[in-house]
Amino acid sequence: MAAPRIARVFGAVNIGSFRISAIVAGINELGDMVVLGSGHRASQGIKRGYVTDIAAATYAVRDAIDRAEKMADTAVQKVWIGCSGAGLASRIDQFDAEIGGRRIEQEDIDQLLLSARDVIQPDGRMVLHAQPAQYRLDGAHGVSNPRGLHAERLGVDIHVVLADGAPIRNLTEAVQSAHLEVEAVVGSPIAAGQACLSPEERDLGVALVEFGAEVTNVAIYEQGLLKDMIAIPMGSADLTDAVASAFGIRCYQAERLKCVNGSAIASPHDHREMIPVNAPGEEETGPLARHADEKNRIPRAELIGVITGHLGVVMEEVNKALKTMRFTGQRGKQIVFTGGGAELVGLADYAQAALGKPVRIGRVPHLSGLAEAHVKPGFSTLAGLVLYAAADPVDIRAMGRNTQRTIKLGGFGMVGRVYHALKEYF
Repeated sequence: MAAPRIARVFGAVNIGSFRISAIVAGINELGDMVVLGSGHRASQGIKRGYVTDIAAATYAVRDAIDRAEKMADTAVQKVWIGCSGAGLASRIDQFDAEIGGRRIEQEDIDQLLLSARDVIQPDGRMVLHAQPAQYRLDGAHGVSNPRGLHAERLGVDIHVVLADGAPIRNLTEAVQSAHLEVEAVVGSPIAAGQACLSPEERDLGVALVEFGAEVTNVAIYEQGLLKDMIAIPMGSADLTDAVASAFGIRCYQAERLKCVNGSAIASPHDHREMIPVNAPGEEETGPLARHADEKNRIPRAELIGVITGHLGVVMEEVNKALKTMRFTGQRGKQIVFTGGGAELVGLADYAQAALGKPVRIGRVPHLSGLAEAHVKPGFSTLAGLVLYAAADPVDIRAMGRNTQRTIKLGGFGMVGRVYHALKEYF
């Protein structure tokens, strides 16, 4: 039997400081999402989430999307892009309107959202997202769809994500220069949260730590919403730099050592294990590393010591961010790590001891057609962008006076379907 026809094709690009990844996906006539192609390449022109060289960033974006399009055997004109820098901030704005005890119609909901849009105060910043999170009827919270109910007052909580305008414009211009239209810019904590957190975790309360290359975003989810976030200007690339500096080697050698032989947890036999600095075939090239033997090997214990020493600094900053956002109490103690840095061996155990809370590594859902190489924590934001784009969430900024579309709670209908299909995954 022939495969269901693809009815809609869309693309997504995650612009990180270490790599730029892209994906082409489609929705078939049965409403199922299928990943058609994906690809990635080393990042260029991006520093700690900000565009520093627009020509280099444009080239990298174009190359990444070309790889995904080649695998998918189809082209895309519009893309959703992920952003981890630009001073992201999240808040909840509330708005209420008198209904007078009558039955709530769709027109009442539309008018409520239009009025709520007009009261959002960005304070000189750019609004990335402004989406209905939940409704209130006479003060009762947690109403997902008020249509058909009666109330004296109808209220709505609007989830607003803000960013600095200039960095976002630089990001979109880099993508547009790659001959792509920008469908929307999505904050990476939102995308990663959709990929790595279950609905139950987001409802009970959870901290999501995106341990990226040069930026670590700490976000708090409660009652199903992203409530707060803090960006820390350091990441796993700083661990690589520390290794390179400690042993006097090249950054690419330090990155390989960290990924292949590194760990966040020491073991008793580490001091007896000598690991080669050079990759196979490079034994006779380059100078000897500091503390290396005549075969250019270093003790694994020293490598792990350097990694854990700098990792402790990162965890101190994460702990400060959690305390600032008041992530305390009996509920919502779990912390989920994702991002490329979360692939470090033993990170969950180290973070749990350092932060004093249960920690797990966020796993990317095995979406249909997604390459095995991209089912890793480092690609969680990319997978989340696909889920976000498939859901096509409502944004009240785009609503017109004659809006007749049905408003969905947060717009995550497709996301809910994906999670239902993967409910045993978590």
